Amino acid sequence: MRLLTTFTAAALALASSCNAVNLVVKASGGNSSSPLMYGLMHEDISNGGDGGIYAELIYNRAFQGSEEFPSSLNGWIPVNGVALSLEKLATPLSKALPYSMNVAAAGSSPGKVGFANTGYWGMDVKVQTYTGSFYVKGSYEGSFTASLQSNLTGETFGSVDVVSQSVAGEWTQHNFTLVPEKAAPNSNNTFAVTFDPAGVKDASLDFNLISLFPPTYKNRPNGLRPDIMEAFAELNPKFLRLPGGNMLEGNTQTTWWKWNETIGPLKDRPGMPNVWGYQITYGMGLVEYMEWCEDLGLEPIVAVWDGLSLDGNFTTQAELGEWIQFALDEIEFLTGDAATTKWGAVRASVGHPQPWSVKYVEIGNEDWLAGAPAAYEAYKQYRLPMFIDAFTQRYPDIQLISSSSVFDNITIPEPAAGDYHSYVEPDTFVAAFGMFDQLTAGNKTLIGEYAAVHPNGGIGWNGDLMPFPWWEGAIGEAVFLLGAERNGDRIIGTTYAPSLRNMNRWQWSVTLLQFAADPALTTRSTSWYMLRLFGNHIISKTLPVTSDTGFGPLYYVAGTSAKGTGIFKAAVYNTTEDVQVSLKFKGYSKGATATLTVLTGPENPYGYNDPLSHVNVVTETTSTVTAGADGSFRFSLPQLSVAVLETDGAVKCRKKRRVEVEA
Repeated sequence: MRLLTTFTAAALALASSCNAVNLVVKASGGNSSSPLMYGLMHEDISNGGDGGIYAELIYNRAFQGSEEFPSSLNGWIPVNGVALSLEKLATPLSKALPYSMNVAAAGSSPGKVGFANTGYWGMDVKVQTYTGSFYVKGSYEGSFTASLQSNLTGETFGSVDVVSQSVAGEWTQHNFTLVPEKAAPNSNNTFAVTFDPAGVKDASLDFNLISLFPPTYKNRPNGLRPDIMEAFAELNPKFLRLPGGNMLEGNTQTTWWKWNETIGPLKDRPGMPNVWGYQITYGMGLVEYMEWCEDLGLEPIVAVWDGLSLDGNFTTQAELGEWIQFALDEIEFLTGDAATTKWGAVRASVGHPQPWSVKYVEIGNEDWLAGAPAAYEAYKQYRLPMFIDAFTQRYPDIQLISSSSVFDNITIPEPAAGDYHSYVEPDTFVAAFGMFDQLTAGNKTLIGEYAAVHPNGGIGWNGDLMPFPWWEGAIGEAVFLLGAERNGDRIIGTTYAPSLRNMNRWQWSVTLLQFAADPALTTRSTSWYMLRLFGNHIISKTLPVTSDTGFGPLYYVAGTSAKGTGIFKAAVYNTTEDVQVSLKFKGYSKGATATLTVLTGPENPYGYNDPLSHVNVVTETTSTVTAGADGSFRFSLPQLSVAVLETDGAVKCRKKRRVEVEA
């Protein structure tokens, strides 16, 4: 165990009697910190992907299904009395998309007929360019009309005619752009495709893969929602753990996230039954994750399937080689040369000739949980070692990460690191402030998932989660993160999880961002504000701190940024009076200035940012602090607050004028 803060016995006795803390940050010593300290994780939970960050507006666009969630016409409404039916044609659009929607035009009411889609609990309509497409099978002469209209009043906000190119016996794709003439007053809207039944030669037409996208982040085709991506960008994250956790494992040995089915044209992506209770489209696949990394400048941490599914079943040792090769192929797809490797050539064929860089690969997800006891023993005995051996030989420069950490009753074979997950009460996070001090250089750990999910003292996993991230929970998380950042040379990175929740679906209430069809409802949680503050003040090297008191109620870490400025991060938890802080960075003298940013919350510690009322309970205060005669910055921090102080100039090494004796 190592300590970056030293105390005296007398000082420790003083801690309980006053709330004044005197800190001196040394100009040398300490340890380097991870450049990936704060990151993101995606899990398609609560429609965080389809109907969430993935910008597609059409729900059930390709009638994808599985044994668990059979194909259906959910989300589709007939227009003008037409008959809609789900068909499995002898000539489907593709092997991946065997079902389509038949529109029986004969015998319908006079006028145009067709179908409308309700979207993912509505659609946002603004005066902007929408791009869309649909496939048709059958002979039709005339034009299709694509339109956006109110589901309440029927008012049309915009439409476009699409000249038919459809013929009998073949699938033809029709592309269009649509710019509404006015914005809708709310998101209760639909998208429709209609046509003149007189132009249909064989009484009906078949449709599939009906798609509509609003403008996407950085205008990526098949891209992501700008409002959600912008909220992530504000956090200044450094990595993305993909494709998620439980979704990677899948429910069974046949229904897990298969990377090779998520690449290429949308018509060749079959989707999968998501572990969170609905079918997903694979519209956001491996390439889209990597483009997400490109657009936000993130390091990908790629998780590969290791043979475990959530039902507890796992692959035998004799069969595991196939899936190890499958994982190796995935990394070749991402990093292989387009001219000399099989999967690198495939990547080039789907529009990415230049390889991506992958420095981190995680082997599985939470094998200690769904895998206990038998599958976890298999993970320790042969699954993890076999993956490590294969990857070490093929990709020796990649940092491998086990799906469990040294805190999960496992000895992780070198050179792999661990992954620690924690969903607990705020008090438990505070108690864990020092847990990472015991890590050694040989057992680095990713904190791949964490969040405060239950209130102190109570309900645990037998009760409901909190309705949203709440202020006291965010402070508990902050203390936990400060403990991790003190050990930044042994922590690969940290990521709050889950990230996203559509307000119209509940699988997990405590998420970093909440949203709905209307971007105005996208809500940054209390934890988001804490993470924005920490993530935009990155410590590249920690520095030792001497103190006249122990940790608590003030928890902190200090160090320097990449540009040399001094950074002090702190959180106050469990006190009845403000903490008076005297902070001196060695090398600073009277008149030096620093910027102090303090986050405080509501009087009610259970207060949260409400997506419906738009109330933000987090208050951010920024001030300039000037060093006094002894070079110390002095300020006070209230109960349940988070703070960052960053000096306005670089830390300067100065000759010591006196000798300090440390315990």
